[in-house]
Amino acid sequence: MLNAFWSCVTVPHWLSHSSSQRHPSSVPALPAGPEIPWPGDHMIALSDQGAPPAPACQSHAGLLCCRTPSDYIAAILELSSLVVRRQHRLLLHWDFLYYLTPDGQRFRRACDTVHRFTADVVQQRHQALSHLGREAWLKSKQGKTVDFIDILLLAKDEDGQDLSDEDIAAEADTFMFEGHDTTASGLSWVLYNLACHPEYQERCREEIKDLMRDKESEEIEWEDLSQMPFSTMCIKESLRLHPPVTAVSRRCTEDIKMPDGRVLPKGNVCLISIYGTHHNPAVWPEPQVYNPHRFDPENSKNQPPLAFMPFSAGPRNCIGQNFAMAEMKVVLALTLLRFAVGLDESRPVRRKPELILRSENGLWLHLEPLGPSHESRPPAPRS
Repeated sequence: MLNAFWSCVTVPHWLSHSSSQRHPSSVPALPAGPEIPWPGDHMIALSDQGAPPAPACQSHAGLLCCRTPSDYIAAILELSSLVVRRQHRLLLHWDFLYYLTPDGQRFRRACDTVHRFTADVVQQRHQALSHLGREAWLKSKQGKTVDFIDILLLAKDEDGQDLSDEDIAAEADTFMFEGHDTTASGLSWVLYNLACHPEYQERCREEIKDLMRDKESEEIEWEDLSQMPFSTMCIKESLRLHPPVTAVSRRCTEDIKMPDGRVLPKGNVCLISIYGTHHNPAVWPEPQVYNPHRFDPENSKNQPPLAFMPFSAGPRNCIGQNFAMAEMKVVLALTLLRFAVGLDESRPVRRKPELILRSENGLWLHLEPLGPSHESRPPAPRS
């Protein structure tokens, strides 16, 4: 399933290299042949260490296909489901009751798995830093990408002290959970929407081919991200139609008077529906239609500022929204350069809102490899 694949690909990214190094387009082209289905739940990127596949795994085109899913990914998915289920059961809002139930025990085990994963990575990197020493460590990183864990290990607090392992793990947990699952959902839905609309997919591909035409290598540079206007419009429209986070909550810091005269008292916690706003016909005409031209500068200049808020809004909006958009642009560009994306009509899509917007049975797509010259051939339109 597509969302699970992106989760597996993007998790190592926070701890290691850039999207272009982890993305399928950075591996050798797939052999020619009929359309192949987009890989499913158990596809993960090869590790940096180049370790041979375990007996339960097989290597294909530089990727590792495993019969058993990542414990970390499985725990994240379970936590998402358990949190939503708890919200719908009033009696389980009390911790002492919740942790006596089977769901509460599963919640504890899943939390332990997530925290142990991050703690192990931090501890291993911390041991390497201690063994080499700060100067040797910095010297070993010259000319290489400094990743997120490196930055945290070398950071100081306001008193000039190194961050503790617990502090680093807490920061890494936040970025891992908030930074991979939401982006995985966003990438999955934008590819699904482009598979539904091959004319938009082809226009994105042509835009990216024009951008890459005079480049020696297929790497997206930072300055390239601003040269993808139509692809950006397609991503934004997908985030409107399928926002990865469907709702956020806010506590009122003062009494708020509503247009009808009613007052929200100070201290109240309000649930704000991002999905509802994005599908409000008073704000977005024909809200169920995928139309990237909504985000053409001419069409969006009179749009209310809070009509589109996939990353929330205000002082507590998503701290990683610019990075998330950059990552989605890179992965989308490199995917469309290598593959024509089509729908698997035999597997209907039904939205499943949890903490992250998913599909009940995954998003199944067909990927048709394009030739080395990237002569694009759009997938057949939907019947």
